[in-house]
Amino acid sequence: MTAAVFFGCTCIAFGPALALYVFTIASDPLRIIFLIAGAFFWLVSLLLSSLIWFVAVTLSSTKDESVQKGLLIFGVLCSVLIQEVFRFAYYRLLKKANKGLMTISQEETSPISIRQLAYAFMTLVMVLLHVFWGVVFFDACETKNWWALIVVVVSHLLVSGLTFLNPYYKASLAASYVIMLFMGTWAFFTAGGSCRNLKRCLLCRDKDFLLSNQRAR
Repeated sequence: MTAAVFFGCTCIAFGPALALYVFTIASDPLRIIFLIAGAFFWLVSLLLSSLIWFVAVTLSSTKDESVQKGLLIFGVLCSVLIQEVFRFAYYRLLKKANKGLMTISQEETSPISIRQLAYAFMTLVMVLLHVFWGVVFFDACETKNWWALIVVVVSHLLVSGLTFLNPYYKASLAASYVIMLFMGTWAFFTAGGSCRNLKRCLLCRDKDFLLSNQRAR
């Protein structure tokens, strides 16, 4: 029973992310490099966030529950903002590396467009949301659509703040899934999706649907 629960929760949490990796990244060495670089930036942002929270907790040295809760909220706020700053830094790094990528590639254009570079149940939501946030965030940087950047940061803060409602999972999960559906729809159209393509995919008329937009770019 324990093993079944473990594998079940693992598949729920990381199944979609694994599917995205297998079908859209694993076949291209450059995309694997981008994935590792993005993971490195994310881990560094978490390390810095953890360091700030640890210092704050150490300096407070208090047993007051209200103060500890305030420090936890402060830690979440800092973590979200630092992650978004590192997301922007990653975007800038990839932009500067674009010429080098074109040199490596045998094609006349960049091998991967800037939107493609962005690549238990709450964990599932966060995994998918980071994919959607990345697509919208990178496109907003590319088009200088600053209000979209604000939406990404605010929605990130909102979803992170909803975790404070736990263990009232009905409220936090419901709101998080609504935000995920909204951001997923936004990311879909931002990446070049359309109702026509979606219909063809659902009717199984285009077996290469996941790669069709990439080839067009």
